[in-house]
Amino acid sequence: MIDAHVALMMLGIFILLVFLGFPVAFTLMALGIGFGYYAYFDAGRMWRSFNRLAEDSETLTSVITWFEGAFNNRIFDLFINQTYTVMSNEVLTAVPLFLFMGYIVERANIVNRLFSTLNIAARNIPGSLGVAALITCALFATATGIVGAVVTLMGMLALPAMLKARYNKSFASGIICAGGTLGILIPPSIMLIVYAAASGVSIVRLYAGALLPGLTLVGLYLLYVMGRAMLQPKAAPRPTSDEVPEVPLPKVLWMLATSFFPLAFLILSVLGSILFGLATPTEAASIG
Repeated sequence: MIDAHVALMMLGIFILLVFLGFPVAFTLMALGIGFGYYAYFDAGRMWRSFNRLAEDSETLTSVITWFEGAFNNRIFDLFINQTYTVMSNEVLTAVPLFLFMGYIVERANIVNRLFSTLNIAARNIPGSLGVAALITCALFATATGIVGAVVTLMGMLALPAMLKARYNKSFASGIICAGGTLGILIPPSIMLIVYAAASGVSIVRLYAGALLPGLTLVGLYLLYVMGRAMLQPKAAPRPTSDEVPEVPLPKVLWMLATSFFPLAFLILSVLGSILFGLATPTEAASIG
């Protein structure tokens, strides 16, 4: 069996186990150990251990020798070494800290209030719900750094609101999916942290290089949503006064001050401390 066949088999088993409901982390670990055992299998090395089994008469020694023969494979040494290497990597320590920061932002109900406030503030803009959803996705993606959390939360929060406002289904779904993927690019992206740890590239340089393209992508998404809302009004109807009430400007500014600016200040503080060299990503994640 060639390597390509083994890789395809591994991918197929992974997809099957995930669809059956097995946890992704344990599925990946089991597949890695199982196929790694196959890749590093050395029959001569194993049988040398089993040959000693025939020479031993004591039961306990025989059991130990049998286990030594069955597990006499390099994959177990690599498993232990790689586990220690990942756990002792200072750059990767930032990953759970950024995830914890995003979890706190989610549980603090900031995202819900932010989406509602932006929806009211942008009610006179074409595609106001889509614009509010995209900005919320961008800010929440920046706070979490991962795609799944953003798509899941905004799918439950913004998608029903857009469908209730008679938005085109594919248009509304595309807004959520496109906004959720911004978490891969806009710092502090978890993917960039993992890539920096694997490739040895400076995470600060990766963040500096990804910030402007990420913001540019947000701007292009917003232009597309507003442009399509103007060209195809049925795809993104304007909200009525019953759906989104008219709110005085001072109250809108106060709502923004209590929902938008705290999250923006948190993000700018974390990113600013990293980009200006005031703190490492791990230290900035701890502060956040």
